[in-house]
Amino acid sequence: MNEMTTVAFTQMKDGSREDYALLGRYEAAYAAGTADRILDQLRALGGGLSGYKVSRLEHSIQSAARAEADGADIDWIVATLLHDIGDELAPHNHDSIAAAVIRPFVRDQVSWVIQHHGIFQTVYYAHHLGGDPEARRKYADHLYYQDTVDFCERWDQASFDPDYPTPSLEHFEPMVRQVFTRSPWDAAVLRQGEREPLVVR
Repeated sequence: MNEMTTVAFTQMKDGSREDYALLGRYEAAYAAGTADRILDQLRALGGGLSGYKVSRLEHSIQSAARAEADGADIDWIVATLLHDIGDELAPHNHDSIAAAVIRPFVRDQVSWVIQHHGIFQTVYYAHHLGGDPEARRKYADHLYYQDTVDFCERWDQASFDPDYPTPSLEHFEPMVRQVFTRSPWDAAVLRQGEREPLVVR
């Protein structure tokens, strides 16, 4: 008997147990390559948005390097590295894309900060463009408000410096692989409603 290589159905509602078991095996194998695809997408940022003194990739790496230098833990470092990964496909809501990528694998605190960093960053420039630099104040009572303020100030907005000693992407590759081989949606990792200090030294 030949082993199945494709499902029998053309509509999901007609699928059998065997069909979905087959898809589950394919999905598990595909999910195992997530870190590789993440790293490839980061590399693509090297040729993205123009106008800054550094590429979006260099900005991302520099942001993560600052987080690491501050003693941040692996969740913060990897999330900071990935915070602009949505820029290529979603320039108007890149923060939501980045947060969706990391959310199954890091603390709720960290994914919340990444999801909202876009509006928090406007404090630095919105007044130049006729916008509201205090738009972030609508989240003032949120548990992670100050974490997002600090993320933007310490790691994101400061990381456009071509003279900052920035490592290569390969420096962070083991951390990316460690995070993206975690079991997704593990409550012990997500730790909803808990906080860890942004900076530990």
